[in-house]
Amino acid sequence: MRIISGSHKGRRINAPRGLPVRPTTDMAKEALFNILNNNYYFEDLKVLDLFSGTGNISFEFASRGSKEIVAVDKDYRCIKFIAKTANELDFNISAIKNDVFKFIEKVTLNFDIIFVDPPYSFTVDDCSRIASIIFERQLLNDNGILIIEHSKHTDLSALEHFKYMKKYGGSIFSFFELD
Repeated sequence: MRIISGSHKGRRINAPRGLPVRPTTDMAKEALFNILNNNYYFEDLKVLDLFSGTGNISFEFASRGSKEIVAVDKDYRCIKFIAKTANELDFNISAIKNDVFKFIEKVTLNFDIIFVDPPYSFTVDDCSRIASIIFERQLLNDNGILIIEHSKHTDLSALEHFKYMKKYGGSIFSFFELD
């Protein structure tokens, strides 16, 4: 995986083998960040990266200047890798080992962007549960956005607060906002 843009543009990051992850492809990540680049100043963003895996998305936000990033994953090896890499690159990423559902039920912070990349085995109901908790607990700031990455076999367009989706290869990003 590589960082697409920002202070560490082009930097390759090699995650340890055997992590239980499916990183967002560079093509899909670049397309996603092109969308975000047209709507946000990265320096001003508070970001929550759920099911963060290798930290791929968190590192991209940090390279582009985001100062407050929280990465959550239940796998200790993933969190250890994110923390180590963030330290080496001098990124302000808080890596937290926790179950995503437990974390979003208890967190008291608010975010401008919440990015969710659950396992592709997650059902529409699983994704709906995540979105419902985020909106019920008001975890998004005004004009905030929830982005869920999922497979092309999962359709989230019927969920409350759904706005639009973008497809890149086998990945789909569904965007949710308050009305």
